[in-house]
Amino acid sequence: MTESPASSQAPDDETVAAPAPLLTLRDGLTPVIDTDEALAAYAAQLAVGTGPVAIDAERASGYRYSARAYLVQLRREGAGTALVDPIGLDMAPLVAALEGTEWILHAATQDLACLAELGLHPASLFDTELAGRLLGYPRVGLATLVEELLGQRMRKEHSAADWSRRPLPESWLEYAALDVEVLVELRALMATALDDAGKSDWAHQEFEHLLGFKPTVRVDPWRRTSQMHRVRSRHGLAAVKLLWEARNEIAAERDVTPGKIIPDSAIVEAAIAMPQDRAALLALKGFHGRGAERYSTRWIAAIREAAALPEAELPPRTLRGDGPPVPRAWAEKDPVAARRLTIARDAIAGLGEQVHMPVEQLLTPDFLRRVLWTPPRTRQPEELLAAVGEQLSAYGARPWQIELTGPVLRDAIIAGDVAPPEPTA
Repeated sequence: MTESPASSQAPDDETVAAPAPLLTLRDGLTPVIDTDEALAAYAAQLAVGTGPVAIDAERASGYRYSARAYLVQLRREGAGTALVDPIGLDMAPLVAALEGTEWILHAATQDLACLAELGLHPASLFDTELAGRLLGYPRVGLATLVEELLGQRMRKEHSAADWSRRPLPESWLEYAALDVEVLVELRALMATALDDAGKSDWAHQEFEHLLGFKPTVRVDPWRRTSQMHRVRSRHGLAAVKLLWEARNEIAAERDVTPGKIIPDSAIVEAAIAMPQDRAALLALKGFHGRGAERYSTRWIAAIREAAALPEAELPPRTLRGDGPPVPRAWAEKDPVAARRLTIARDAIAGLGEQVHMPVEQLLTPDFLRRVLWTPPRTRQPEELLAAVGEQLSAYGARPWQIELTGPVLRDAIIAGDVAPPEPTA
């Protein structure tokens, strides 16, 4: 006898849970604000709204050289959602409306710099990604947190889109608006969870620290060229440097991502082969397309300049940093420091489990290594604890981190000085 669909259902304990409902815009999609008049009108609404302001920005990473914001999304109770095309607009009304408000962002370090370019600076903020880390969530993407805490799914199909495109498709705009749709609600739930966990002050210190965030300026960024390890000679390294700098200058002039001019693989191939004429250059792997041909004279000039550099002007193979060596070298270079590091890492891992937090959130790994490589001289416990705290503070650790991890590092320093017993025969 053939079973009916109803009689063939799986037992309750095997039933697959229904997917969470899809998050939708409660107020519908609003027109993009792209005139000074429309922005001033929304800014007036924003100024009389209540509570914190959810804010997000979309860039065109992978398409443009600049990291500027091509769309800014805002939402506040009493003002609704706005999608602002900031290109060419007078942002002064928005700056004034946001003065003194708390911003809610997800992964604030991704957006603060491009918002600052527009003159937008938060007086205070709440970062839902950082709050998720403090609360010990294993995954802290916005879509994951929304599903975990609010029971709704988010679309993420346009996260890598070219937001410099005009006009922006309606589906992209809906995706962008959804990124601020639930941030106010999410912030309220996470603030309560932080308070219940006794971590509200920790979060406040972290959010205050973010207000001074500035993107890291890399030393010798050309050294991040993919596959550069294949280049063996120092003249070849010079060619990588000069080709990278020429490409970067062109990309900045044209406001396109450097890889669209020529790929990293082409730079590496040229640095290995060191061609001296256009025909040999364009025969190399990766040197095809308009960027390779259009700027071939500049590529050849960079290679010839690198080949002619005297030994004293060639770049070193590696940069000497101001920090400690890589941990794998500690046992050979300083066995006592290596013991400190092993003891501290184990203790920090246990502390992370105790407070339900990733160890890198407890203390920046670089700070830990610096203290353990060059610890304070004193071994008197109270003096050592105070000195470790001063050292961590100078590196940028927050007070809550110092309070939690300072005793761990002090104990590791003292214990590391004691040589382990010789193994018995």
